[in-house]
Amino acid sequence: MSRHLLQNRTEVEVLWFQRRDTLKAAAAWMALGGLPAAVAQQRSNIVELYGDALLNGSRLLISQTIQTGDQIKTGPGSGLVFVLGNSSYRVRQNTVMTVERGLTLSAASMLRIFSGGVASVWNKGSSRSIITPTLTAGIRGTGVYTEVLPLQNQRTYFCNCYGTVDVEAGGDKTVSQSGYHQSFWANAEPVNGSRLQPAEFLDHTDEELEFLARLIGQRTEWQITGRKRALDGKGATGY
Repeated sequence: MSRHLLQNRTEVEVLWFQRRDTLKAAAAWMALGGLPAAVAQQRSNIVELYGDALLNGSRLLISQTIQTGDQIKTGPGSGLVFVLGNSSYRVRQNTVMTVERGLTLSAASMLRIFSGGVASVWNKGSSRSIITPTLTAGIRGTGVYTEVLPLQNQRTYFCNCYGTVDVEAGGDKTVSQSGYHQSFWANAEPVNGSRLQPAEFLDHTDEELEFLARLIGQRTEWQITGRKRALDGKGATGY
């Protein structure tokens, strides 16, 4: 198990992938052929759902299919894993988000997170982005963790777990190139002259990203290279 620090989440939330029901659901998803088979057979793209969640204001059922344009809201103690196009998502409890349409109904162009936390893995593809009240991240094919903190003036924690991401907060920009977790705070107001600040590695784990990558036939960069670096939030290149 990789080392992890918690600030806004609980141990139970970040170790969700160890749940017996989660492992069974993922095994069944893969055995049935993953997303291509689900689309062909008109099955749900939800890998796992527990607790109470809403889809466009109505209770979400595991038999339903999440599409672009949908709004998702998870309640206390709930969690959701789903695959859409060539990306996979794990939605934490108390999260409100929408997935906006890309080139097709099943391809996401934008993940808009209003509150809560989402881990996501994206294969390479057309231009896509993650937007929060204080952050814009241009996705090129990567694994990331994003969390919006409404009680902290919608401050956003963002980790480029691997890959290349264009990160912007209120006009302050950087290109993050990471092999192993490069993390940022995106603030509503400047801190030391910039809204974008370095952060520690918080509230997620290597294993979460590995789990999500496997659902879309991908491996994380550290799985490919066999190398991990210091888990300090600085990624492969530092700041």
